[in-house]
Amino acid sequence: MAGDIKIRKAEGTWVVRAGGAVLGESSEALELTEGDMPFVIYFPRGDIAMAFLDRTEHSTHCPHKGDASYFSIVTKSTTLTDAAWSYEDPKPDMARIKDYLAFYASDTVTVEQV
Repeated sequence: MAGDIKIRKAEGTWVVRAGGAVLGESSEALELTEGDMPFVIYFPRGDIAMAFLDRTEHSTHCPHKGDASYFSIVTKSTTLTDAAWSYEDPKPDMARIKDYLAFYASDTVTVEQV
């Protein structure tokens, strides 16, 4: 399956918004595709307003990428639990996504190219 995972620089500029606020904008985002699943945009941590994110106790394991840590997004009106994740110590083949964050797109979180 690791051969089915591709990471490349995402074209253009990408933005993530939650609760009406821009959490980050980057022209250095990465696009990760895994098999037939929709691609996921990973943002460099330096381009994200980390003050809006709180680390949670939740974690998951991917045999190809490694262990994922999760973050909740704190907005003015709510907390979006486990809405972002990061592979802080990814497997060697996935080293490009170290220090990057991805977000679950939803009714309250948008990830889009601008």
